[in-house]
Amino acid sequence: SCSRRRGVATSGAGSSVPSFAAMAPADASQITLYHCEQARSFRVLWAMHEMGLEGYTLVTMPFPPRVMAKEYMKVNKLGTIPYFVHGETRMTESCGIPMYLVERFGPSPLQVRAEEPGFGEYLNWIAHADATLTFPQTVFLRFVLQEPKKGLGEAGAAYAKWFMARLRFLDDALEDGREFLCSGRLTIADICVTYALLLGQTVGIAASFGPYKPKTAAYLDRMCARPAFAAARAEEQASLAAWHDGRSKL
Repeated sequence: SCSRRRGVATSGAGSSVPSFAAMAPADASQITLYHCEQARSFRVLWAMHEMGLEGYTLVTMPFPPRVMAKEYMKVNKLGTIPYFVHGETRMTESCGIPMYLVERFGPSPLQVRAEEPGFGEYLNWIAHADATLTFPQTVFLRFVLQEPKKGLGEAGAAYAKWFMARLRFLDDALEDGREFLCSGRLTIADICVTYALLLGQTVGIAASFGPYKPKTAAYLDRMCARPAFAAARAEEQASLAAWHDGRSKL
């Protein structure tokens, strides 16, 4: 809960970089996340693991839920993933929800604050992750992998190439050897961008139209090696199994 917040201190006299005291796991019992394995909602699940949130409900359905779990349309009229419920709050955007989490359950090192030098980069990477890097892959996913009979595979392939071309912004940023995208630490920006890279690998774009440049591939490997990433992957698999055997329901 918000009562578990800790104060934020600066890391030294005159420093604009905040340090964050260790926080007790926050009570997230009013949160429900509707999810599909390896879908964009993974950004939210990973962020919750990095933040140490506990007590939330995870409902993992087969993809696409509007077909495989038709009753989900009564929960989310869009039929899209993620769908996030926290009390009276309802959210559908995979990059917006982690930003909400760090505001409501922070302070957190995953957030870059307005007074920090990397604040603009942080916001730009978060928006870039979905609008520039994830959207074109959804066209490939739909028309090349899910609905090839519609005859729009050429458009899907064009958008896959578009995604690879737009990686130049990320490729250039990582050329300086940075470990994280901004502010010298893992932030929501890394979580959002990493998912886009992971999706490209999962759906075969990286293999067919790539590969990723070495430093970009190394960045993806570093992010996927994080314990919270592995824990989130394990939880989504267990949650999907619970759906299939009837222990998890809408």
